[in-house]
Amino acid sequence: MKTDLKKELAAYSARRGVFDVIDVPALRYLMIDGHGDPNDQPYADAVSTLFPVAYKLKFMSKKELDRDYVVMPLEALWWSDDMASYTSDRDKSRWDWTAMILVPDWTTSDHFDRAVAAASDAPAIDRLRLETLEEGRCVQTLHLGPFDEEGPVLERMHDEFIPAQGLRMTGRHHEIYLSDIRRTDPSKLRTILRQPVADAAGGGA
Repeated sequence: MKTDLKKELAAYSARRGVFDVIDVPALRYLMIDGHGDPNDQPYADAVSTLFPVAYKLKFMSKKELDRDYVVMPLEALWWSDDMASYTSDRDKSRWDWTAMILVPDWTTSDHFDRAVAAASDAPAIDRLRLETLEEGRCVQTLHLGPFDEEGPVLERMHDEFIPAQGLRMTGRHHEIYLSDIRRTDPSKLRTILRQPVADAAGGGA
């Protein structure tokens, strides 16, 4: 049987037009950090590095552990010193990001090191790392349509829903790209929009 973590993890299911409060477990990702417009070369280099390593890990798992799985979709964390540049102004040149792909929890550091060595010619291989992300409680929804139409949805999430629930934003805005941008009409792109949160009365980051 081939494992599909999208079907096994509740955090990879979201509803369009509904903001759900969920608890996301600690998950392990391949990650590459960067800055600037996702249409520019650094982001493309990150994507061109993540997928080859992700597939090498998949084939390694299947061959050595007899555990086959579906390679997960591209994801990214996004942030900026001024979050208006992300929600309303959409000034992509000011964005910071971490591009990433979820890998199974049985992926070890040894697997990662060998996959990196096998993909040594990937353009951003020197920036790649394996790291666990602990988001905890989050608000998320499904966005259907072009990425540049996310702004109003995020404004409703940030400015209306989260405060109304007695919550505050923590962590970084998280997107999960369920559609293949190369083969999907922009109007049909499916993207999970996620924001880590905590009680508004609580302290800390």
